Amino acid sequence: MQRREFFRTAVATTVSTPLVNGSAEGAVPAGALPRFDATQEIVRGDMRYRKLGKTGVEVSCIGVGGFHIGIPADEADSIRIIRTALDAGMNFLDNCWDYHDGLSELRMGKALQDGYRKKAFLMTKIDGRTKAAAAKQIDQCLLRLRTDVIDLIQHHEMLRMEDADRIFGEHGAQEAVEGARKAGKVRFVGFTGHKDPLAHLRTLEVAKENGFRFDTVQMPLNVLDAHFRSFARNVLPVLVKEQIGVLGMKPMASGAILESKAATAVECLHYALTLPTSVVITGMETMDRLKQALDVVKNFKPLPEGEVTALLAKTEKAAAKGKHERFKTSTEFDGTAKHPEWMG
Repeated sequence: MQRREFFRTAVATTVSTPLVNGSAEGAVPAGALPRFDATQEIVRGDMRYRKLGKTGVEVSCIGVGGFHIGIPADEADSIRIIRTALDAGMNFLDNCWDYHDGLSELRMGKALQDGYRKKAFLMTKIDGRTKAAAAKQIDQCLLRLRTDVIDLIQHHEMLRMEDADRIFGEHGAQEAVEGARKAGKVRFVGFTGHKDPLAHLRTLEVAKENGFRFDTVQMPLNVLDAHFRSFARNVLPVLVKEQIGVLGMKPMASGAILESKAATAVECLHYALTLPTSVVITGMETMDRLKQALDVVKNFKPLPEGEVTALLAKTEKAAAKGKHERFKTSTEFDGTAKHPEWMG
């Protein structure tokens, strides 16, 4: 695929564009927000499960955000949140090598003892861009998480246009990831980023040039994103067409949407779940936050087109210039910018 043709598949248009059903048979119309096909959802008890791209795995539509697991002062509270979520059928666990200097992984590793590992689809991320750095971080993740295999490893913070060239270059991080997968330490591979849709498209492009297809892609998906440097408009249609698992993050823009009063937490989660996400990852640093997420899943119905249009209309002003999505417009959320040594 030529670069110009690749980028043409994702063209942003006005926010009034309605959501349309995503389909594996073909691309979503240019500019449209793809919509989750509710017939593909599997309901067991009070939990809903969706397919993770082509992996053959079913994951809970809501996932436990790993960064927030490191926030409670008492480790026991973090462990209780994780185990309660798993007992409720919420099987997708998010984490990262650098969250709280490894504390989030250490706590999750403890929570996964006593038979809880078998209930979880475990994902974590690495920052290394070189083979040596990535290999070291993968092994550290395995030790902290107290597991022999990580279900999904993701290249973290693909923020710069050159990041993809680094990981796929000679002695790049992808060599370490492939080595870990062949050794049975890793099952699936994806990447994350929160800065710019073009960086995501570039990463997908470089992967194709190297004959590689990602299993998952993680990105911000929220009611403000549709208006500004939009991942939903520019990247999501490509993932739907390619049947790559979609991991939505920052559904409340790291809390900024709630502070702006542009939308409620429940509205934010319902919107993200109405998109063709395999899982929406959200922070649960308290039992109340976990209960809120479980209640949303239990009562979820895809938002009608009219409600989506109204929700986007009332959030348009708050979304202007990325004011409340500072992870797109500043280095405030860029761990690898503050710690370039993590990349190797």
